[in-house]
Amino acid sequence: MAPVAGSGDEWSETAMLVIDMQKDFVDPATSSAALLAGEAIRPTVTEAVAVARQRGIFIVWVVREHDPSGRDVELFRRHFYSSGKGLGVEGSKGAELADGLTIKDGDYKLVKTRFSAFFATHLDSVLKTSGIKNLVIVGKHKIYI
Repeated sequence: MAPVAGSGDEWSETAMLVIDMQKDFVDPATSSAALLAGEAIRPTVTEAVAVARQRGIFIVWVVREHDPSGRDVELFRRHFYSSGKGLGVEGSKGAELADGLTIKDGDYKLVKTRFSAFFATHLDSVLKTSGIKNLVIVGKHKIYI
């Protein structure tokens, strides 16, 4: 692990968003929908979280968790939940964080029910009330243009 520069609270205005690092999305042994690239980045994300913790960076775990019935899923994906086996079902093994990743005291768990942590969530409020001005974003991402 890289050495940690400085001490004190120079990182107090920074948050790390750890996005979608759940078994359904990154662990091929748990889900056929998991991205191989997600499993490949897991060690790097684990190390980044450890460095962030050493620096006192506020960690926000962005996870998808859905009602087993799919009531809170976008309409065009709801049919995947008709059998109660959709991705990110609350309480399922697939909704758990990938191996080696753990939410700890002082971290924040942000549940999203859409594709984005930035739309229709209270992320903005959490960051503002925490005095956050800078973001570091890690995890399983797709960019749509």
